[in-house]
Amino acid sequence: MKRTLLSYVLLVTSLTSACSGTTTAQNNNLTNKPSASQATKKDESRERELEDQIGRIAAEAKGHVGVSALVLETGEEVSLNPHDHFPMQSVYKLPIGMALMREVDAGKMKIDQRVRVEKSDFVGARQHSPIRDKNPQGVELSVEELLRYAISESDGTASDVMLRLAGGAGAVNNFLSGIKVSELVVANTEKEIGSDWQVQYRNWSSPDGAINLLRALYERRGLSEQSQSLLLKLLIESTPGVKRLKGLLPAGTAVAHKTGTSNTQDGITAATNDIGILTLPNGHHLAIAVFVSDSSVDEATREGVIAKVARAVWDKLGS
Repeated sequence: MKRTLLSYVLLVTSLTSACSGTTTAQNNNLTNKPSASQATKKDESRERELEDQIGRIAAEAKGHVGVSALVLETGEEVSLNPHDHFPMQSVYKLPIGMALMREVDAGKMKIDQRVRVEKSDFVGARQHSPIRDKNPQGVELSVEELLRYAISESDGTASDVMLRLAGGAGAVNNFLSGIKVSELVVANTEKEIGSDWQVQYRNWSSPDGAINLLRALYERRGLSEQSQSLLLKLLIESTPGVKRLKGLLPAGTAVAHKTGTSNTQDGITAATNDIGILTLPNGHHLAIAVFVSDSSVDEATREGVIAKVARAVWDKLGS
């Protein structure tokens, strides 16, 4: 099932352009269709209703919430604080992974190349790292295994090793600039983020920046088809965050997503995030980013905000 859904995601871009002429011809044959002005007013009304609904949901977080959502085939969109800066936390593993795969595509390394992960590479004890927990003396892994740990399991150690292989934060940001992704900055390692509460705010994205990233992945900017396919597969298989974007969607919905989560300090949680590409009931694809920052409520409420926003957008734009 996952393989079928993934194939559809990969094929839809070419199918959209191929079918556009047929769709236009069919639309021209419709009778009694609303005028352009009527359709525009209806769309504007629906957008305002959705924005109001998102605002009410966001208030439950008692913090700073940002949302951007874009239907990739039609351009329909909705947002809340789309250009504000939010700490990404593990969301930033996706741009790092994309930059690393660009190095693979360029022949600078192989996907099956073995890489030694030393004890000195391990992130702190309070940070998530299955690699560290399973291999306390270190381990040798392939580039593909590192990518899977970082994207599907959100392993901080894997992320730091990938960042080094990709050439560091500067190289990742140069890659992002080259594929026209703005409003997103990778500045530090996971180990650095874990050592100082304020450092996480230096690694930020706006909601629109996250949409730029997802759209770049969807459009295969700077990546081979094989690399895009692998990244989407790992995003679909991602295990964290089942109660976030996925939380209120129908079972079996294709969700290629990456979460990000901070610790809580003095009753404030800096980051509870989820970004991804959803396959809508009408077959279109929704890029959506929801960031919940500096929130004073519990995890269930924060994750519930993300799930409710995703469902509201799904219901309004997916029909």
